[in-house]
Parts: sequence; structure tokens; C-alpha cells
Amino acid sequence: MEGEIATNTDPTDGWSLIVPLKPLAHAKSRLERATGGPWRPRLALAFAQDTVAAALACRAVHDVVVVTDDPVAAAALAELGARVVPDAPAAGLNPALAHGARAARARRAGCPVAALNADLPALRPGELDRVLEFSSGFPRTFLTDAAGIGTTFLSARRGSELRPVFGGPSRLRHLASGAREVTLAGLDSVRRDVDTGEDLRVALELGVGPHTAALDAAAALDAGAAPAGDR
Repeated sequence: MEGEIATNTDPTDGWSLIVPLKPLAHAKSRLERATGGPWRPRLALAFAQDTVAAALACRAVHDVVVVTDDPVAAAALAELGARVVPDAPAAGLNPALAHGARAARARRAGCPVAALNADLPALRPGELDRVLEFSSGFPRTFLTDAAGIGTTFLSARRGSELRPVFGGPSRLRHLASGAREVTLAGLDSVRRDVDTGEDLRVALELGVGPHTAALDAAAALDAGAAPAGDR
């Protein structure tokens, strides 16, 4: 991982990042087969912890707002310095993100906001800072995932609404919504969300954060690959 970057402490400036997280019992369901059942919720929390910690280390970030109803995740992410708000809409990912953006702007009227996936365990603060710098020049931007199909980041500058349309082939939907695609090179850690065992292997090759590393995610993949009688 890159060296630590000082957190933005200016209360009048900086981005508010909105990070949504399902209850851990339901998060990262596609990892079930790759890692085995007991690992999945622990990995989901570790991914979120590494994502939030890296985001808070960005120079351009003022705060991180986590939208979740999971008490364990809420406590762990608040301990890192995130502000946690309940998923009051309880209507899925996009309403949760819009709710988080409203919560951020209720504290800092008109602040720039950005949605960030909670499953970016290899996230580098320097790469995210580059995305945010690019995004400051446009009303709305987005970054596609490593597969080129989904979205890992969506921003709305001051005076613009977030208007998230995450889920499935969201790259095309965000393009159609008028958001500018971030096309900078060298953003592998911001694009690499983890849904499958292969995603996790690639993230491990990039270099994951301390919370995911502490779980020995490679061992989790080995556990998932072992015959049922050997687990």
C-alpha cells in the first residue's frame, strides 16, 4: 500500500464520500462458494474497513459517510473515523446512496459528494485523490470497474445531484445520465471491487489493506477450494 496521506482537516472544503454497506449476513454473497461460508461476512467487513481507511487518508476527502444498518460494521467503521447513518430508505443501493448524499449535505450545504463501493480492499489513497481531482472539473463523473461493466465511483460537484444508477451494467446507465467517465490510467485499485474469488486473487496481487491482510484472505480462498469433507 502507498504511504499514509494526511487527512483533510479543513471543515469548509473537501469531498464527502458515501459508502454503502449491506448487513454483513447478506454482503458479498457471490464469495460464498469461493471462500466458504464463515469467511464471507468477515471479508465483507474487512473490505469495508480498508476502503474507509484509505478514503479517509485522501487529501481531498473531508469525511466519509457510511450507510448501513449493520451494528457490528457501524461500530467498526465509526472507530476508523467514518460517520455512520442508518439506511432509512431501506429500498436498495441507489436510494441508500442518495440518502447518504443528503445526510452529508445536511451538515455541509452544497458540498461535493461521491459514492464509493465498500469492496475495494486494495484501494490506494493516491489513486483516489487523482480521481477526485479529475472529478472536480465536471458536474458529475464516474469510474467503471475493472470489468468495464459496472461502476465503483460516482461524483457530484457542488450544485449537482448524485443521481446514482448502480447495479449490473451501470457504466452505460451513468454515461446515459450525462456523467463524465474518468478515463485516467493507473487507477487499478479504485476499479478493483471484489465480488468473486478471482476478483479477490487480483486484489491480493495488487496489495490489500491491513484489515483484509490480517484475515489471510488467501487462506479463505484455499478453504473455499478444499473439498467439503476437508473444511
